[in-house]
Amino acid sequence: MADTAGMAIATHIFTVQLGAYEVETVQEVSGLSFELDAIDHFEVTKSGQLVVRKLAGARKGGEVTISRGLGASGEFTKWLEESFIKGNVKSARQSLSIIVKDTENNPVRTINLKNAWVKKWEGPNLKAGESQAALEKVTVVFEDVELL
Repeated sequence: MADTAGMAIATHIFTVQLGAYEVETVQEVSGLSFELDAIDHFEVTKSGQLVVRKLAGARKGGEVTISRGLGASGEFTKWLEESFIKGNVKSARQSLSIIVKDTENNPVRTINLKNAWVKKWEGPNLKAGESQAALEKVTVVFEDVELL
């Protein structure tokens, strides 16, 4: 067996889970980002020289966009309705997991987005005579992240 240490993972094999349910027909996960505030701390040394140090501040929540085929995914649709249509963010907060897999379908990296809820929904582009899949885009915000 070849040594695969240090090799990059292909990005085309992944699953998305909402709590215990797998989200079907996902085409793309994009814009995943989370960050820390950077704080400038100014100091003066004994010799009077100004030094600027960068300190880590508070961790910020983030967001991600999921593009998927418009279909009859029961749990995902219920979640959309709860958080976006009903506006009941408190009960809609869920864990959303993005699981990146290797070419043998083994999980390699799991990104758990905690207290996630739907911020934005975009419907499909519809055009007479066009032959394409109807896609929806859902922008999800989250409060914390866990990398496994």
